[in-house]
Amino acid sequence: MQNSNPVPAVSRVPGTMGSLLVLIGFVLIGMAVGNMLAVMLLAVYKSAGVESIAVLLNKLISDPANVSNGWNALMILQGTVHFFSYLLPSLVYWFYIERRTLRQFDFREKPAAGVWLLAFLLVLVFIPVNSKFIEWNAAMKLPDTFSGLELWMREKEDQLAVMTGFLTNFKQFGQLLIALFVVVLLPAVGEEVLFRGIIQTKLFQHWGNIHLAIWTAAAIFSAIHFQFYGFLPRMMLGALFGYLYFWTGNLRIAVLAHFVNNGFVLVMVYLHNIGIVKTNIEETKSMPAMLVLVSLILSAGILLLIKKSGVAGDIRRASL
Repeated sequence: MQNSNPVPAVSRVPGTMGSLLVLIGFVLIGMAVGNMLAVMLLAVYKSAGVESIAVLLNKLISDPANVSNGWNALMILQGTVHFFSYLLPSLVYWFYIERRTLRQFDFREKPAAGVWLLAFLLVLVFIPVNSKFIEWNAAMKLPDTFSGLELWMREKEDQLAVMTGFLTNFKQFGQLLIALFVVVLLPAVGEEVLFRGIIQTKLFQHWGNIHLAIWTAAAIFSAIHFQFYGFLPRMMLGALFGYLYFWTGNLRIAVLAHFVNNGFVLVMVYLHNIGIVKTNIEETKSMPAMLVLVSLILSAGILLLIKKSGVAGDIRRASL
């Protein structure tokens, strides 16, 4: 019989906080290695020396549109850095420090096919609700005392917006497939393994309060993206993925939800780029209040169904 809670850790490092510090160390090392390897790959791809690569990296961040083959170069950079910063260190930590297997990310039986469908629908239904958080966060205004900080935050946000706009400004189907892998699948797997599979699980074991663990992991997940005017909507999504993981006991459900959320936006942007869809989904226009209300009700209803499916599964197993 399986427990509805994650199996207690058998970590090589005693204590939750100590093991999480080791995890942070692995992530920092992974970031350093990933950045160095990305530079090496870009040097080979662009047939450039060290000095030229330094200039190229600055241009890729500030003005990618004026870099020859800049889209491909950014995809190489994004994919390499993300894999070594999130997925690889998380798996190394899980296997070596926690001494767990991939199967131990899941702590309930495989969910029914209907739960997968509900998770898929939930992400789409939740979009209007989250649009309100996007709208509120984008309108954030700091007190005059923090005007310098606000200016810096706006500059960073504008810089990231330029890069994001460039990465999604494509019309070839082959580019869509590459983008789905680099900016959708890799983050969906890597970030869910790290933030839900490990951090949320460890915090729950430490505090014994799943809601505190879910929202803390979601806040960390959002903060690490350094997009200050997107913090709230990303945290809401992180919490949504966290509850999906806990109530289904299956990390792949959270990965699916993450993939569908990012993938839906990317596909809609692509369809807009090629003229099939008129509406630009990335515009932060306010949605009608009635649509948001219906979205909220449907989202709550689907979440309740998913939660009940997990509880029902526990009751069935306990009766065996």
